[in-house]
Amino acid sequence: MSRIGKQLIKIPEGVEVKINDNLISVKGPKGELSRELHPEIKAEVKDKEISITLKDNKSSNSAIWGTFRALIANMITGVSKGFEKKLIFEGVGFRASVNGNKLILNLGFSHPVEIEAPQGVGFQVGKSTITVSGADKNLVGQIAANIRAARKPEPYKGKGIRYEDEVIRRKAGKKAAGTTAA
Repeated sequence: MSRIGKQLIKIPEGVEVKINDNLISVKGPKGELSRELHPEIKAEVKDKEISITLKDNKSSNSAIWGTFRALIANMITGVSKGFEKKLIFEGVGFRASVNGNKLILNLGFSHPVEIEAPQGVGFQVGKSTITVSGADKNLVGQIAANIRAARKPEPYKGKGIRYEDEVIRRKAGKKAAGTTAA
């Protein structure tokens, strides 16, 4: 059985949870999120805590149980604290700017790359950093992955867009490889 699914989810102050049939809605200071529950899952709110249970205890459903517990916990964290991903861009002439809800990237192409933020996601740009923030963890991660895909980091000089905690393995260039063979 799922150990994660058995854990109760605490509801912090300022967060409101509603469960209607198979739809769970979470509302907080950072926004509002809703998700449809799996038909095998049942959620209940008691004393500022949410308990997730299986309708019938089959071992094949325990993975779904733990997954939905984690998804609901992420929804509550998102509407109370929010999520953010930081990206670092490196390269000569690489620039980023925000215009309304669009992120405009100049990455050495003949044209600027524009990425539009969906509702609930915001961009902040520093000297060589881009911060993607929002209440929906999945959406924030997907937008950050789309930004990184615009110019992936290359292994020789490290130019491109990478996550803040990502380590790029560097390769030796032609000169280093050519000096050993003589």
